[in-house]
Amino acid sequence: MPMPYYVSPEQMMQDKAEYARKGIAKGKSLVAVEYADGILMAAENPSSSLSKISEIYDSIAFAGVGKYSEFENLRKSGIRYADIKGYTYSRADVTGKSLANAYSQVIGNIFTREIKPLEVEILVVEVGDSPATNSMFHILFDGSISDRHNYAVIGGHADVVNTFLQNQYTENSSLNDALGLCRAALEKTTEQGSISPDFLEVAILERQTEGRKFRRISTTEIRERLGSD
Repeated sequence: MPMPYYVSPEQMMQDKAEYARKGIAKGKSLVAVEYADGILMAAENPSSSLSKISEIYDSIAFAGVGKYSEFENLRKSGIRYADIKGYTYSRADVTGKSLANAYSQVIGNIFTREIKPLEVEILVVEVGDSPATNSMFHILFDGSISDRHNYAVIGGHADVVNTFLQNQYTENSSLNDALGLCRAALEKTTEQGSISPDFLEVAILERQTEGRKFRRISTTEIRERLGSD
């Protein structure tokens, strides 16, 4: 009688984690940095129709790397969660922390219960009334959640970008300086050594803006702020 196939729970979790990491590492890194007037998010993205960065609620943004269809589904579910909670209770009850916790539970349940884990890493970013009240939450493929300060990096060669930002980041910088820093950080992982403004996806959460804080930065504005031709 043939012996049944058996894999220990520890080995199964290790295999899932390795599978997810390999999928996420195939993509490009994404960076979020705090600057004087808000938070800037940037990613190398040659596609003009598929966004890695998007608005979730009044002062909250979402960013994802990995398998596009999977983090796009997470983005949509986050919007529904925020809309329902804001309508049922109060808009003030919709916070980056509550949204990040909800994402953590969903992603963690999938990692534990499903055979195939999600090949995604996401950021939930919220701009506060002052720099001290900004929040950035990094959620991994297994549902692990961590609170980031000043800057956050997900996807691709995140360790390389993190090292660069650790040495180069300065607090209360201007938007132009923050954009230049993000571009330089992302270029550390490219074979070409430079990234055209045409291939940068950039969005900001502006603290002083009334109502919705999220704004995309056009390619023309990116060129102007970087001083590119």
